[in-house]
Amino acid sequence: MGYDIVLTIGALSLTGIGIAAAATLKGWQGWLELKKLELASGGPRADAPTGTGGGRIEMADLKERVRKLEQIASGIDY
Repeated sequence: MGYDIVLTIGALSLTGIGIAAAATLKGWQGWLELKKLELASGGPRADAPTGTGGGRIEMADLKERVRKLEQIASGIDY
């Protein structure tokens, strides 16, 4: 009788962890899709005037941020 309770609790715990993992994975995939859409829509627009440096400045800023994040991730102080 004691093993039945342990098995039931174990099965319910495993089911709960599986549901939480599936929900987390679904949320992560949604977030990645959102970021892909943001990146795709952030490109040069056809109606943007040519000769403006705003897009290039923003891209340089983003590249600098990525570089700093990569340094932090690798443990390098800057």
